[in-house]
Amino acid sequence: MAEVHQDVERYALRSTLLAPVNAELAFAVFTGALTDWWVREYTWSGPAALAELGMEPRAGGMLYEIGPYGFRSDWGRVLTWDPPKRLVFTWQIGPDRVPVPDPARASEVEVLFLPDDSGGTRVEVEHRHFDRHGEAAEGYRQALTAGWHELLSRFLATVTRHPTGN
Repeated sequence: MAEVHQDVERYALRSTLLAPVNAELAFAVFTGALTDWWVREYTWSGPAALAELGMEPRAGGMLYEIGPYGFRSDWGRVLTWDPPKRLVFTWQIGPDRVPVPDPARASEVEVLFLPDDSGGTRVEVEHRHFDRHGEAAEGYRQALTAGWHELLSRFLATVTRHPTGN
């Protein structure tokens, strides 16, 4: 299986992987099947209580989780929705795992889905503007370097076994 490659700067993290599927499917799984690949321990609800993770498919749409008793927690907002090429969203979760309601204090994630000569898709994820999280910014970027590696490894495994319909 292909690897997730990462490059870091003080306030940014870039992760790259090659998915053996077309951009349409890679985008669809990344945005529409979060519950299938997101690490449940990375949610507020936790593995036992998490009901759903989702992303409203439009600019201005929310990234959210639904937990016990239908409780909903929004943790990001879609800034750019351009299937199957590009997605940008805010990361409104602070270093202490507390929601960050002010988007000006949130970091940002950009995901590009680039067709590759192999017939697959090069997926590039840049999580940037960690400096907006204040004094804990560098430590948070370090923690999320491991977090994104795990998330994207799971995404790759999910998209690889996803039925392509071909």
